[in-house]
Amino acid sequence: QVQLQESGPGLVKPSQTLSLTCTVYGGSITSSYWSWIRQPPGKALEWMGAMWFGGRTYYSPSLKSRTSISGDTSKSLFTLQLSSVTPEDTAVYYCAREGYGLGRPDYWGQGTQVTVSS
Repeated sequence: QVQLQESGPGLVKPSQTLSLTCTVYGGSITSSYWSWIRQPPGKALEWMGAMWFGGRTYYSPSLKSRTSISGDTSKSLFTLQLSSVTPEDTAVYYCAREGYGLGRPDYWGQGTQVTVSS
C-alpha cells in the first residue's frame, strides 16, 4: 500500500516561494511518475507538474516559469517549489503517484491547505 504525506507551511506571503514536501511510504519511488496537483477554492483540480526519478520533469505550461519539482530517493520524498506566489496561488495542494501514466494518478496524499496572504 502506497501512502503519501504532504508537509510544509500553511501560510506564505505574496512574492515569496512556496515549498512543499511529499514523503512516500511503501512502493518503489523510482518506478512511477510523481506529481503535484492543486485545487483553488471553488475551482477545479489543476495539474502542476510531475517527475520521474532519474529522468525528466514535466510542468504545466501556465506554471512552468515558476515551478520546480525535485526529489530525493534516499529519503523517499519529492518537493514542490512555486516562486513569486500571489493570493491566486491559495489552494489545497496534493501530491500524487501517477501509477497509470503521466497525468493519471492512482494514489493521492490527503492534501495540505496553503494560503497566500500578507
